[in-house]
Amino acid sequence: MAKYEIKDGVGIIPEGTTIIEDEAFCECTGLKSIVIPDSVTEIGSYAFNGCTGLTNIVIPDSVTEIRDSAFLSCTGLTNIVIPDSVTKIGSYVFSSCTGLTSIIIPDSVTEIGDNAFKGCRGLTSIGIPDSVTEIGEHAFYGCTGLTSIIIPDSVTEIGDFAFYRCTGLTSIVIPDSVTKIGEYAFSDCSGLTSIGIPDSVTKIGDSAFEGCTGLTSIVIPDSVTKIGWAVCIGCTSLKTINVPPRKSDYYKKRLPEEMHNLIVELPAEKKPKK
Repeated sequence: MAKYEIKDGVGIIPEGTTIIEDEAFCECTGLKSIVIPDSVTEIGSYAFNGCTGLTNIVIPDSVTEIRDSAFLSCTGLTNIVIPDSVTKIGSYVFSSCTGLTSIIIPDSVTEIGDNAFKGCRGLTSIGIPDSVTEIGEHAFYGCTGLTSIIIPDSVTEIGDFAFYRCTGLTSIVIPDSVTKIGEYAFSDCSGLTSIGIPDSVTKIGDSAFEGCTGLTSIVIPDSVTKIGWAVCIGCTSLKTINVPPRKSDYYKKRLPEEMHNLIVELPAEKKPKK
């Protein structure tokens, strides 16, 4: 086991260390900064969990894996740069880092794990690179300071509760690559005024837009073959739910009765004469 020390608030990791072990500095509230040597390739689970005094950290290019909950509840962290060597951001890695205002995710990352940024209410913006294919469940749950986000064309699935209670989010563009919007994905995003659902989406989960009090209209594309119950319940400003031709009966079965009068069936496209 590596010997870790803290001197005058600075964490010391011995040279030649390849793995920062699980819970290495867990709940070391007196830790203010740390220098990770270039020999380190992996940061273990809960390695810095609860290090509330940690304000700055530099992750070297040698690191390829940041394991689950590595920086959980590091409330003093304000910004962090993830090196190009990292391919996955694990579950709960930065969850409850309430002081985090910005983060750079490199193009090497292909997956943002479940709960990765849950409760990071100080986060105002984040760039998701084109390499990411999946946004995990609860990934940005409760990021109330987030005002906008661009989802790249590489993403095929938005997980359950992914942007739940992101009350500062005003608009979002879902790319044509997305096929599934998970349950409660944008639920309680009260600041959301517009959202575009592309023709690529085939499934919209239960309560996906529940409680989005600023939505005034929504267009559900013909590609959707499955839509969850109460998908728009609580959307008090909603005036119209535009559905594909000859699909109104289907949506009346899937939506609460009080929303039936909002359903507007779009006209069928006329085929060009030969």
